[in-house]
Amino acid sequence: MFRTDTLPEGTIYEVLANDRRRETIRHLTVESSGEPTTLHELSQEIAASETGESPPPRAARESVYNSLHQTHLPKLEELGVVDYDREAREVHPSEHARDVDQYMEVVTSHGVTWSEVYRSLGVASLTLVLWSLVGLPVVSAVDPVLWTSGSLALFALLVTYQLWTNRWYIRQSLRD
Repeated sequence: MFRTDTLPEGTIYEVLANDRRRETIRHLTVESSGEPTTLHELSQEIAASETGESPPPRAARESVYNSLHQTHLPKLEELGVVDYDREAREVHPSEHARDVDQYMEVVTSHGVTWSEVYRSLGVASLTLVLWSLVGLPVVSAVDPVLWTSGSLALFALLVTYQLWTNRWYIRQSLRD
């Protein structure tokens, strides 16, 4: 079933307008796999990302902690992206966190993310190799090594294409 209650683009851009809000969404959806996290853990992670130091300096941790607690998490909760328990200082991603996360991924010109393209190619490649190994008619006529080699070549071509198009888009944006 398709969701019809996604966040409006304006709300998503409001979330994405701030580095700490973007990092919060990234941490909640990617690193913690959608599981709740404490404000302390979140502030540690974001401060480390901002400073490039692990553990981050105390002043950086405190600055991130305070801005998340006072500004960013209440804003994200107001926009419906997270559920923030101020008493327990615990953050839960809402179902709308994924709406924002999709805007943070690199998307092909066809509207799918590159991670979806690579995942699909990996599954298709593995399926072909397995079918070839178990003797499925037509597919087993091709050696599994050839299926594997062809799949790896296709991965290489897609990576090259992705890097080339990203480079082209960056050049275009610098010219504008």
